[in-house]
Amino acid sequence: MFFNLFVIQLVSKCIMITCLTCPGMKIKCLKGKKILLMVGSMESKELLKALLDRMRVAIIGQSTFAGEVYKQLVKDGHKIVGVFTVPDQGSREDPLATVAASDGVDVFKIKSWRKKGVALPDVLEQYMSIEPELNVMPFCTQFIPMEVINHPKNKSICYHPSILPRHRGASSINWTLMCGDKKAGFSIFWADDGLDTGPILLQREVDVDPNDTVDSLYNRFMYPEGIKAMAEAVKLVSDGKAPKITQPAEGATYDPMLNKKELCKINWDQSAEDIHNFIRGLDSSPGAWTVMDGKEVKLFGSKMFSGSSAEGQEVQLEGLTTPGVIHKDGLLLTGKDGKKLNVARISVDGKMMNASKYGAAAETSETVELTAQEQEVAEKMRETWKAILNMDVADDLDFFKAGAGSMDVVRLVEETKEKAGVSLENEDVYMATTFKEFVQVMVLKMRGGDTKPVFEYDAIKMHVNNMDIEFPNQLFIDGQFVDATSGKFLKSINPATEELICDVHAAGKEDVDRAVAAAKKAFYEGPWGTMNARDRGTLIFRLADLMEQHKEELATIETIDSGAVYTLALKTHVGMSIDTWRYFAGWCDKIEGSTIPINNARPNHNLTITKKEPIGVCGLVTPWNYPLMMLSWKMAACLAAGNTVVIKPAQVSPLTALKFAELSVRAGIPPGVISVLPGTGSVCGQAIADHKDVRKLGFTGSTEIGQVIMKSCAVSNLKKVSLELGGKSPFIIFADCDLDKAVRMGMSSVFFNKGENCIAAGRLFVEEAIHDEFVKRVVEECKKMVIGDPLNRGTAHGPQNHKAHFDKLLEYIDIGLKEGATLMYGGKRVDRPGYFLHPTVFTNVEDHMFIAKEESFGPIMVISKFGNGQVEEVVARANNTEYGLASGVMTKDISKALLVSEKLDAGTCFVNTYNKTDVAAPFGGFKQSGFGKDLGREALHEYLKTKTITFEY
Repeated sequence: MFFNLFVIQLVSKCIMITCLTCPGMKIKCLKGKKILLMVGSMESKELLKALLDRMRVAIIGQSTFAGEVYKQLVKDGHKIVGVFTVPDQGSREDPLATVAASDGVDVFKIKSWRKKGVALPDVLEQYMSIEPELNVMPFCTQFIPMEVINHPKNKSICYHPSILPRHRGASSINWTLMCGDKKAGFSIFWADDGLDTGPILLQREVDVDPNDTVDSLYNRFMYPEGIKAMAEAVKLVSDGKAPKITQPAEGATYDPMLNKKELCKINWDQSAEDIHNFIRGLDSSPGAWTVMDGKEVKLFGSKMFSGSSAEGQEVQLEGLTTPGVIHKDGLLLTGKDGKKLNVARISVDGKMMNASKYGAAAETSETVELTAQEQEVAEKMRETWKAILNMDVADDLDFFKAGAGSMDVVRLVEETKEKAGVSLENEDVYMATTFKEFVQVMVLKMRGGDTKPVFEYDAIKMHVNNMDIEFPNQLFIDGQFVDATSGKFLKSINPATEELICDVHAAGKEDVDRAVAAAKKAFYEGPWGTMNARDRGTLIFRLADLMEQHKEELATIETIDSGAVYTLALKTHVGMSIDTWRYFAGWCDKIEGSTIPINNARPNHNLTITKKEPIGVCGLVTPWNYPLMMLSWKMAACLAAGNTVVIKPAQVSPLTALKFAELSVRAGIPPGVISVLPGTGSVCGQAIADHKDVRKLGFTGSTEIGQVIMKSCAVSNLKKVSLELGGKSPFIIFADCDLDKAVRMGMSSVFFNKGENCIAAGRLFVEEAIHDEFVKRVVEECKKMVIGDPLNRGTAHGPQNHKAHFDKLLEYIDIGLKEGATLMYGGKRVDRPGYFLHPTVFTNVEDHMFIAKEESFGPIMVISKFGNGQVEEVVARANNTEYGLASGVMTKDISKALLVSEKLDAGTCFVNTYNKTDVAAPFGGFKQSGFGKDLGREALHEYLKTKTITFEY
């Protein structure tokens, strides 16, 4: 059989077919005429038949949406024979005209289709000349004559942005929101001589979010899904399968077009939710308006307000009984029902501004001078503006006054990300409307800054440790330092002098509610929840860098607030905190799931994957012994995993946590991601544990309080919990050890951080052969310890953290004496102001004694003797406790070390060392010392949930 190969080309209104095996053979198929071709295979015949029989489509409409529908129809192989759109607006051509003209398709720019209800003959002639078989109207604002609607053999199909028959009319998407509909959607229907009354071809619907606006609903559903649905509808028509479903009469509404100013004025005599729906239904165009302080003002960015009130400046709105309140988050309004809504942005005299800035003096900022590279990027963005607006772009050109709409904002934001590498928010464009203002915002973000005012707060200022320090004393909620609603305070006492440092605001339940609401908003609505993992890591790295820049100040605050020796605070309290943040910053973009081979549901195939996802709002309650380090151990993993957090630092040592909050703002951590609430455990801590929107709680503290917290978490909402609780860590020192090192490790295991150390060796077991020598050397070392001002670089032992704890230590010592233990050294208060306790050494401690079983959490060494060679016996004695946080063993015998470390029932075991923790090594206890891990990769799992997804194909 002889085979011919053909090249098929669309040339103007014809299809040109060229035979490659006989180049002189050219067949031209004129519009609307049929030819019969003899080809060498059925496949070729079907291909040519399909190409020659393509449905001839005319597109009537305008806008970017119509342009995208055009592209999709061309991609699907339909023959677009003509495009009818609106005339140019000035020098700006409609996007549909631009894209069609670039393909060589005839474009007709029609000012009007009819005059006095009669179709214009010249327009009809133009239309008839293209001989379409279907009219497609994606978005059309003109009245199209019935002669045009009914002319094609397949008639006309039209897109309408509502679920017909509800909300007929030109402003249907607005009315969907203004009426508070729970469902929105669109219809594609067969056009008739009624107003949106023709038979339905297909419909799609979507749930309406309580805070959806016209822009958000259009951008996330109406626009992308509408393009797909229009293409599907045309295919159904082409295949002869398009249904015609008569619209029901029931539920039909016709809503007026919102082109009259009086229709957009807010009626305040209704509920807060109805007012909210009205405002969002007109956001961003044409805008709901009212009169405020005698001026016409448009309101945008409405959301229902969950709090009870807000502090700020009152403003009068015409027709509203209760004054509005300008506060830090916008304009707070009260409906007829007493409920409230908040408006984020307002337009005054045509200028958009943050509602929170209304009435304030205009903020002046120095113009940023652009580098050569930044100027190059700015010129690229000028070309983008020119492409969007179809006009030359001067520095003072206003984006919206030049005709830009909401989809143009989306395009500008996306192209800025692509060309400048900067992620802008839509709001950035609305707030910087001229090209010059836009470039300033873009460049500031390119440099890693933002456009917000300088962060300020009322600081406590002191000159101490030969430096000026300053720190907050208020609660930190939603990116701001604020007063406690209760008006109550905590007293921060310097344990070295027993003098008041400052009063600190004490959070109550209402404050916890505010903080959790801000954290929830930041997670689900703010930039943190949608931020790229690597960008999140960049912010955390920046926070660590700021902590390093302020490390001396942080260490000084930690010293005066907790009694930590300054040199230790600098190296460990602050130094390890910085290391922790850097370690987890590096994990942000390495959190990953897995692929799992599962049995296939034959004949199909299956694939299962897992995803690691953040939990949401997390609560943290941390102790007073390492205020900044315990915050860092937990919060760094929590934020790296993508969560938001509300933390209650210890009520006696909250100051470094508050300073940390300040640094987090300066690092660019978004509002609501971190809230710091000093307060009591019984009020603030309990409120966090009980809160139903907190999904995870991490706690470090006593076993007794841990049990209360665990119960609260179970009863409230089955929170995920991790607990690092009390310990009575055994340290076994065998006779075959390096005795000099054993003495050093023994001293460190007990007296490090003046004994206020969760893994402190609560009981030393020393083998009989070296017991007396070990005790002798320990006492000698205790006598050498320098006790005194913790800010003095030579001090080795500082004051205990606070008076209540100091008194308990004296009581603990008294119990040890009464039970018959031998006091070898110390046991009394140092004769000077402050909560100073001499390092204390007990020996001859028997297993039944109180001090052998209970943790002191102070500088008290408890030594028990064990018989020579009694390895199994001493391990059994060491494990005879309900605690299991840490343990240690000193021996030169590697086999013994391996055996004992294996048998000791504790989360951490140190061999020939002690207190050697590292940010990469997981840390946590067994038994009543808690469960869950801080530090290392395992810590991330405490703040992640695993989702399993199974596909079939």
